[in-house]
Formats: sequence, structure tokens, C-alpha cells
Amino acid sequence: MLRNRRTLLVVTLIASWWFEASAMVTRQQNTNQSSSSTASDPRIASTTEHAKQGDPKAEYQLGWSFVTGTSVPQNYKEAVTWLQKSAQQNYPDAEFALGYLYEQGKGVKRNYRDALNYYTAAAEQGHTIAQNNVGSMYERGEGVHKDLGKAAEWYRRAASEGEFVAACNLATLYFRGKGVPRDYSEAATWFGAAAKRGYPPAQEDLAWMYYTGTGVNLDFSEAAKWVRRAAELGYAPAQLDLGYLYEQGKGVQLDHVAAYMWYKTAADSGERRAAAQLKTLASVMTDAQIKQAVSDAAKLKLSTPTFAGGSQSSIGSLWLPPR
Repeated sequence: MLRNRRTLLVVTLIASWWFEASAMVTRQQNTNQSSSSTASDPRIASTTEHAKQGDPKAEYQLGWSFVTGTSVPQNYKEAVTWLQKSAQQNYPDAEFALGYLYEQGKGVKRNYRDALNYYTAAAEQGHTIAQNNVGSMYERGEGVHKDLGKAAEWYRRAASEGEFVAACNLATLYFRGKGVPRDYSEAATWFGAAAKRGYPPAQEDLAWMYYTGTGVNLDFSEAAKWVRRAAELGYAPAQLDLGYLYEQGKGVQLDHVAAYMWYKTAADSGERRAAAQLKTLASVMTDAQIKQAVSDAAKLKLSTPTFAGGSQSSIGSLWLPPR
């Protein structure tokens, strides 16, 4: 879950030796260059005209069009020019966008301090995604001295306004006792807030807490419910874990065909651990059952994942036997 009009979200890698809640995640439309030309799109022509007249919203919209390659050729340097004009008028979306470009080194030389400054300017105006990213930079010590207490403060500001990735990040700090006192119940609360907004990594993490009875009452059925939601959103680690629940009959009725179907789906989604599960499960299934499971996997109608980014390790690695 994850797209909105601000378009881009960069969050921190949050990991401990056994638990990883989220990784570099982007929220964006399409950053591929568009084949459309300015002349063929009257909307971009109007936006350009308003931008030239100094309208900060139009300047931002034109700058972001150059970032994404929407109705104009993708051009990061041109994007920076227009976004800076907008940011000079304290337009928060433009400040956020410049923070992203400086963090990524697109159109400008990568500079975490400048990225933090722009993110903070937007965050102070209530831009919740920028608040999350400020927290992320404090957590990672990028552009500023590492300060987990300040990271938690910024995550909380964003999470309190409904920013679900920030809620997941805050939950992880509570889980690990970093920047805040360790509190599994509080972690479950914030994972739950993010999970209810449809964020698959948080759904997976909340499921693990129900599966293990950490911070909440042990409840396999509730674990299965949240794993299924993440799996149906195309989240491969959750697909793997849902297969495991079906294989074990925990929270769902034992069903080897359903287990194989979800393992196959996870494997097709790039979850490398699924191959071993398929091999083990196949040894106790008939050819007809495997054929049915493969057919069912091909017919699955899953939502297109609305999250992207770097690799994400599943807490489901704890659900499966050591390999």
C-alpha cells in the first residue's frame, strides 16, 4: 500500500539479527520516460504556463513531471530547476521531492545533509512522508549524527497522522528497544495500525506476533488472517508463510494442495526459500494433487504489489524449520 499524490517514499532498512520489518521501500508512480510530448498534452502546457508565472504548485507539478517522465522527457536536472523554484516559496511537496533527489543523487550530487534539510523543511509543515524520512535518516545516521530517540519522535509524528510505513518503523523500534523502551505490546499496536492500512510487511510482522504470542495473545487464526492479507497483496514472504500454515494446519485446516499452491506462488514471486518447501511437500503428495496445486496457483488472482524497493527478509524464517 502505497501510492499517493506525493508519489515517493524512502524508508529505512530496519533489521536485527533475526527480525526485519522493512527495507528501502519506494512509493511512486512510473519513473520510466514517457513517449508523450509537451505539445500533445494540453495539461502539461497549462502547467508550464502557470509555472512560468511563478505558481509554486505548478512549479512543483512541472518539476515532478520531469522526475517521472510524465508528458515530458524525463530530465532530473530540469526537475531540480523547477522544484527549487517551488521550494523557495516553501511548497512542502517540492521540498520533499528535492530531499528525495538529493538522497538518491538524481539531477544533483548525492548529499544526505541537503536531503535531510529539505525533508525537514517539508516535515515541519506536516508532510508525513517527509517526517518518516527524517526519522529514517536519524536512524541511519545519514546527514546527521545517528539518534534513535529522534528517529522515534519523527516516526511517531508521522504515524500519529496515519503514515503506515512510519508506524511500521516505530513498531520495530519498540520491538527492538531502540530509542524507546522495549515494549512488545506497543510494537503490536503500531504494527496493527500499519497492517490495517494495507501495508504487507506490517501485516506479516503482526502475523508473526500472533503466531508466537509476542505482545498479543497467541492466536494462529489471527496470524493466518494477516498472513493471507499480505499474501494476497503479492508479498512473497507472506505467501511462503501461508503455505507453511496450510502445511502444518495452524490457523487454517491442514491442506497440502493449498500449501503447495502458496509455496509455488511464493517461488514464482521470487521467494528463494520456497523451493525447498516445494520439494519436501511434494514427497508426500500424489501427482494429481501437485497438478491441482499448480493449476490453482496459475489461477490465483492477486493484487499487484503496491510496494517496491530492496530485498526484504521475512520473519517467516522463524516459522519454517532450520535449513
